[in-house]
Amino acid sequence: MAEKLLVVESDDALRDRIASVLTDAGYEVSTNYEGGMKSVLGFHPDVVILGADPPDLGCCDLLSEIKGAESTLNIRVLMLSPGGSIERTRGLDLGADDVLSLPFDPPELLSRVRSQVRNKRVADQLRAAEENRNASQQVVAAVNEERKMLRVGALVTVTVVVIAVVVSFSFHSRTQQQNSRVYAAISKLQTGILTQQMLMERSRRVLEDGEGNRSASNPQKVQLQKKSEELRSQLAGNKTENASALQSQLVAVESRLEKLESEGKVAQTIIHTYEPSVCLIHVVLAFAEHTTGLRLHYVAVTSDGAPKTDDHNNPILSLTGAGPEVHLDVFGTGFVASASGQILTNHHVAEPWWQDEDLKEMLDQGLEPVIVEMTAYSRRSSRHCYHYPEDLL
Repeated sequence: MAEKLLVVESDDALRDRIASVLTDAGYEVSTNYEGGMKSVLGFHPDVVILGADPPDLGCCDLLSEIKGAESTLNIRVLMLSPGGSIERTRGLDLGADDVLSLPFDPPELLSRVRSQVRNKRVADQLRAAEENRNASQQVVAAVNEERKMLRVGALVTVTVVVIAVVVSFSFHSRTQQQNSRVYAAISKLQTGILTQQMLMERSRRVLEDGEGNRSASNPQKVQLQKKSEELRSQLAGNKTENASALQSQLVAVESRLEKLESEGKVAQTIIHTYEPSVCLIHVVLAFAEHTTGLRLHYVAVTSDGAPKTDDHNNPILSLTGAGPEVHLDVFGTGFVASASGQILTNHHVAEPWWQDEDLKEMLDQGLEPVIVEMTAYSRRSSRHCYHYPEDLL
């Protein structure tokens, strides 16, 4: 493909001669420059042959525009200047790539044109290489950025997976540890209390012992009675001259016997009066998670209704278990204090967790006790005489 040359010359005869020489040399030549820079951009020549009048320099505006624009910077400009070396130097200083003195010699003009065409070709190659290098750098940068993003994404994914595994393991471990601690606390509490059957059995034994004690003589009373009989025997036999001292001892012994019998009658009266008012209080506790309110359950039960256990035979506990709630039975005593059935009892009976170090272990696990049921039983009646929470004093 022939190189494109644009001839810009105000002298018609000179312009036509230059165009003829260049056309005969096989170049694609244009002499249309009426549009100024628009003509240059439209034709996009490889070399511009620019006629100049150095004393005027008005034609050099086009030179400045060509060399000042990024899109036309590589277009070579060959200036035709009348005059000697001073005019040629001025043309080069204005930005021309080469300056040819007028009148020109056609072979020299063609030589100068070929040189500028070669320079243009080299400049275009360098620019293309630079653009390719920049494009390559952009591609490499884009690939590196993509790789970086992929690495970051992969790292984030791996990190999320690791965190999820660690959290899951920690949660599972914490749950297992919490289950173990909670079960240990519950077991400790359950082994430290008396069941209803045990309390009934103990009450039966106490009643039997009481009947036996009432039927048996008081040891102190027996000893005083024996002493009294000995003193009476000594006084009756007149075996001693110290009868006055014996009499004084006998009076003291009799007085102590009388006081002892009187105190016994008062105690029996109090017991018989208030014994029917004594109540057995049964408190059932559950355990709820402090923030959610979820209650602690056994995870599951076996076919025979027993809680499902782990490898260490400990019941498995969970806040979302499908098994029954974990309950703790606590027993205490109280007194019926009014005809309406109000009961007076200790604080640790009404709230079994109050100042209780064992139940504190449950609180430390984020659980809080909840009273599910509180019932009292009295000898006055076989029916329940108290239900939580209406009648607590």
